[in-house]
Order: sequence, then C-alpha cells, then structure tokens
Amino acid sequence: MDVLPLYGAIPSGERVVIDGQLISAGGVTSGIDGSLVVVSLLRGETVAQELQLYMAYDPQPPFQSGSPETAPAHILATVTERAQAITEKRMSTGRVYQDGAGKHMVSGI
Repeated sequence: MDVLPLYGAIPSGERVVIDGQLISAGGVTSGIDGSLVVVSLLRGETVAQELQLYMAYDPQPPFQSGSPETAPAHILATVTERAQAITEKRMSTGRVYQDGAGKHMVSGI
C-alpha cells in the first residue's frame, strides 16, 4: 500500500471503496465484493443478494492470514521477504510516475 500515494491514491483498509464515480476493491475476493456492491447500486440489494446466492459466494477462509493485521508474524515476514523485489520495482515505477515522467502513461479520468 506504500506505493498508492505515489499515484495520488489514499490507502484504505476497506475491502471496497467508493470515491465519487470510482469503485475500487483490493484482493481477489474483494473484487467479488466490489462487483456485488456495483450490482446493488445499479439493480438494488435484492438482485445483489440473489447473485451472491447464485454464485454460492460464502467466504469462509480456513486461515486468518488474509491481511497483514491478521497474519501470524512469521507468515507476514516470509511473504514480505518474497515480495521485496516486486515491491521495490513498484515503488520505483511509482516514483517515476510521481516525478512526472509517467504522465503519458495514464490519461485523466
């Protein structure tokens, strides 16, 4: 999440965030959550609940390691170490973007 401010985003621990006309979700199952939020906004909560039931979306993770706040310390340390190279690359790209060299990469929304 440290890279988000480099792109002008405000990090949030929420699974689904609505910011004006933008809806974002972080993580694989958060994408499903986000899609259900969009359906509820467009078609109503009843249709969203029907869709959730149709998909049999009833997340019950077998472990509580889905976020840095809930993962055991040794799991967090291992994953952080394994992700270090890609994290550094993302930060580098974010700094380039922030410095203006990446302005051509993203058009205004």
